[in-house]
Amino acid sequence: MVVGVPKEIKAQEYRVGLLPSAVYQLKKRGHTVLVERDAGTGSGYPDADYAQAGAELIQGHEEVFARAELIVKVKEPLASEYALLRKGHLLFTYLHLAANRPLADALLQAGVTALAYETVEVNRRLPLLEPMSELAGRMSIIVGGYFLAKHRGGKGVLLGGVPGVLPGRVVVLGGGTSGVNAARMATGVNADVTILEVDLERMRFLDITMHSAHTLYSSQAHILELLPTVDLLIGAVLVPGAKAPKLISRDMLRVMRPGSVLVDIAIDQGGCAETSRPTTHDDPVFVEEGITHYCVANMPAAYARTATQALTNVTYRFIETLADHGLPEACRREPALLSGINLMDGRITCQAVASAHGLPHGQPRF
Repeated sequence: MVVGVPKEIKAQEYRVGLLPSAVYQLKKRGHTVLVERDAGTGSGYPDADYAQAGAELIQGHEEVFARAELIVKVKEPLASEYALLRKGHLLFTYLHLAANRPLADALLQAGVTALAYETVEVNRRLPLLEPMSELAGRMSIIVGGYFLAKHRGGKGVLLGGVPGVLPGRVVVLGGGTSGVNAARMATGVNADVTILEVDLERMRFLDITMHSAHTLYSSQAHILELLPTVDLLIGAVLVPGAKAPKLISRDMLRVMRPGSVLVDIAIDQGGCAETSRPTTHDDPVFVEEGITHYCVANMPAAYARTATQALTNVTYRFIETLADHGLPEACRREPALLSGINLMDGRITCQAVASAHGLPHGQPRF
């Protein structure tokens, strides 16, 4: 199979779909791997590494799409790439289609078979999303603490406090992978941490494993109770494949103290606050109702080398199977890939995406 790795064109997106070591393995298995020049530079992998691994280096973005059968990316195609997509393409990347109707329409029109990393499910886990959720969760405390600084518009609270001064208060909405990693980082700097969750079994697990964090059942009343004293609010809710629920309204933000910070990790899926809107690493924050919002839609790109390594660790097994056997046989060998198929033959095959846009839903057909 011809595998294409285009350079990411999203603003400040420095990750790349495949490591040189993964290219080497695919070449050993007889596949052709096209890598756009400078695709890996932002992650610390120069073209020479890919050439040594056996990749064919391609100068033009369009040529990668024109020649490739399996396109391996990190982020969703942007509007300028829609025209490059065609029937017969197998696209494997993060898509987040429930929050992006124009992309869903473009993929449907092109007839692309699109598999989303974030909906590949194994034993109720999302193994291709977890590494980026871990990174975004840990990063949320770093950036949140930074924007709490007075010179960055924050209230001037140090999360860990100092002897004789109470630590900052961190509230994490959601006890999944990103929420747990945010809480771990926050407790690591001695912040006062509360995790809100609706799954009682998950709360028992958190209570046993995270001794220095508090757990609280997630309800609007409990959130409102905490907001007046919170310094850093982390939005880490996830409904697989679907739009994030809006847990924080504008009115709720008004009870927070000015200079507090909201980091909305769920922004890829539309955000969990009514006031959230996507931002970039160049211009990461905005202020609504006196609250600093950090809503960067590709947070892990800030640590592109770590993120690329972590991503390829979990995606390569599926990429190799797709390249070796094609989609139908790959799905038989790796049944989790079926849950990753979001669109096929001009039809939406992911129930959560179809529901988000009020469109018909069908099963994948081979």
